[in-house]
Order: sequence, then structure tokens, then C-alpha cells
Amino acid sequence: MEKVKMSLLKMNRTDSRPDLKFRAWNCLMYGIFKLSQIYLTKGRKEWKKKKKTMVTGYGLDYPRYGSTLASRGSGYVLRKGTGGRSSVSGIIATVFGATGFLGRYLVQQLAKMGSQVLVPFRGSEDSPRHLKLMGDLGQIVPMKYNPRDENSIKAAMAKANVVINLIGREYETRNYSFEEVNHHMAEQLALIAKEHGGIMRFVQVSCLGASSTSPSRLLRAKAAAEEAILRELPESTIMRPSTMIGTEDRILNRWAHFAKNYSFLPLIGDGSTRIQPVYVVDVAAAIVAALKDDGSSMGKIYELGGPEVFTIRELAELMYDTIREYPHYVKVPFSIAEILASPREIFLKKVPFPLPTPNIFNLDEIHVLRQDTLVSENALTFSDLDIAPHKLRGYPVEYLAAYRKGGPQFGSTISEKVSPDAYP
Repeated sequence: MEKVKMSLLKMNRTDSRPDLKFRAWNCLMYGIFKLSQIYLTKGRKEWKKKKKTMVTGYGLDYPRYGSTLASRGSGYVLRKGTGGRSSVSGIIATVFGATGFLGRYLVQQLAKMGSQVLVPFRGSEDSPRHLKLMGDLGQIVPMKYNPRDENSIKAAMAKANVVINLIGREYETRNYSFEEVNHHMAEQLALIAKEHGGIMRFVQVSCLGASSTSPSRLLRAKAAAEEAILRELPESTIMRPSTMIGTEDRILNRWAHFAKNYSFLPLIGDGSTRIQPVYVVDVAAAIVAALKDDGSSMGKIYELGGPEVFTIRELAELMYDTIREYPHYVKVPFSIAEILASPREIFLKKVPFPLPTPNIFNLDEIHVLRQDTLVSENALTFSDLDIAPHKLRGYPVEYLAAYRKGGPQFGSTISEKVSPDAYP
């Protein structure tokens, strides 16, 4: 436009003839210049207004892009999306014990449906690292906390509307007893959740066989925790899973490792104790199903056992069959097993250093093996949550292929061998 203006001024200076035609042309060009200037000025104003709208359109005040997460636990938030990992399920769950065995599978299923998961941890910063990959960006939130510091527990629950307690330990340490880990911590979480006022669901993961008359200190502590939680929060949901099987389990992995190192497996008693092992993924699915129902699971206790009942010997045979080794057993009577496991319990708090973690001979687990651990006849089970649990033979125990001495394809299992009668 500046060039057009300069050309017009130059033409006026060099040509001053009183030609009517030339003056009309000059006025036309000047009018076009003014109109274009007005148009550009208006366009700049509209662009600035549009730009301002674009900048503020992604802020908190814009209804489409504003955060739908609750600033504190005041119930379920608005659900958005198709139900996938990038959706908003309405659940903001604080999962205590999420860095453990069951925790990784539960966090994965919660994150898969678009939930925000707060992960309190007390160890290294690397403890919850593997969990952050399971959800969308910012949906898995690790939070450092101290289980003996009430303020840190309140901070972990501050923005949640669901609390799930997975904290548990099958052996004692110098710092944490059975009663503190399995009873007092759970009771403290229930008290803080009650004071919170915005916790809609509280789920406690206990153990199958929990009873105040059990010979096991672990099961007695779990039973006391259930009683304390239901006293403070009667609408809580209690899950009692049986022995859980999975890639990081503490039964088949221990057996396979012991059998590979020592070429035999000790059977506590005669191996006739019956248990009902369950696939860990099914337990996580049961917890999620309870959270997604219409509230029918509130205030109820579910016993989660697998579809098959195994004796200890039969489960060991499944392990041997999967790792493709010939089974070798040594039967250890209960009295001898208790003697072998007692020194750790005697010297646990008398020596100034930590003792090794019990492997096969855990005194409390030996007490549990003195009686069968099965789902009660009239108990609520997987079927009441519309879940069909997996059988162990097949995919749930395929991780044991890592223990085959010649690689995953080494040898053959009994079921893969062909009988000579099959040939013509």
C-alpha cells in the first residue's frame, strides 16, 4: 500500500495538466487505496479477537477443555470418552500397596478404563516406575508416603473417591510385625477414609481363610482388620483371594527356583493339603467389577478361589510338568518343618541385623498348611461378580517356561508325549 501511495504522489507532482480523465483515474486509485486500508485494519482487529479467543480457549474457564477431575474427593466425577485408556471413568483411586504383586495388575485394569490412580509408595523412586506406563499421560500419580505418618496418608487420599488397600505381608521383619502391617495399617486407612467424607468406595483385600481362630498369625490379623474396617465403614467391600498365581507369584516361582538349585522339592506334611489357587488377573478383575457395579457389592465379603482344587502335591506336579523336569520330592513332617523354620522367628528381633526372607520354610505358612484352605459353600464368589476365573493349566503358568534348562522349547510335557499305541 505504501508503494501505491508513493506512486500516486509522484504522478501528482509530474503531471499537473487539468485533464478530467486523469483526475478521475487518480480519484479511483486513491479510493481503492483507502478501501483496502480500511479492510486490512478491520481484518487485523478480527484476527486479534480470534487469537485472544484461541489463547483463552484452552484454559480452565473454557468448558470443553477444562479439567473434569475433582479438586477433592467429593464423589464420582463426570465420565467422558468411550471407556478406553484416554477416557475419564470417574474413578480417582488411591491404591495402597500398588507396587506389590496384585497391585500392578489392578493398576493396569483401572488405568485401562480411564481412571486416575494415585500410587503411594515408601521405597525408592523406581518402585512405581513400571506403573506409570500403564495409563495415559498424568493418570498414574506416584506419591511418596510413610505408613506411620498420618498426614502423608491424608495427602495420598485428599483427591480420591475410591480407596483400595492391598497392603499385606506373609512374613515379619524387624521393623514391621504381622499385626501392624495386616491389621493396624488397614484400620488406620479406614479411619482416615471415614474422616475424609468423600470416599465413595473402600475395598480391603484380605486372605482366604481369615479367621480369629486360625493357627496363623497372618490370618488372625487379617480377620481383625476386616472386623475393624466393617465397624468404621460398614459399606466397605472385602475381597478374600486364595493363593494367587502369576508371573511374580511367591509359590510356583519359589518351588521352581528351589527345584532347579537342589534337584528336589520338599513337601510340607505329605502334600495332601488342599488349596484353591487363583489367577491374579482374575482377582484384579473382581475388584474392578465391584467398583463398576450399582453398589450391590458394598458391605459384602467375597471369597475368590480358582475353579480347580489342588493338593500341594498336584500343584507341584503341574510346576514340574511345565518346567519339563522329572519330579523329585522329599516329604517333611510338620513338626520337622516347624523346627527348621523356628530359628528365624526366635532371633528376628534379637540380632542387630536383618535376617534373610523365609523361602520354603516359613513358620506361619506351615501353620496355614495344617488345614485345607477352600472357598466356603455359601460364600459370594466370582460368579456373583459375573466373572469366570481361568484354569491354571495353560497360559496362567506359562511364565514357568523360563526355568526349563534347555530354553522354552526344551523337552516335552507328559501331555505332549505320544503313546506307541497311537501309531498304526
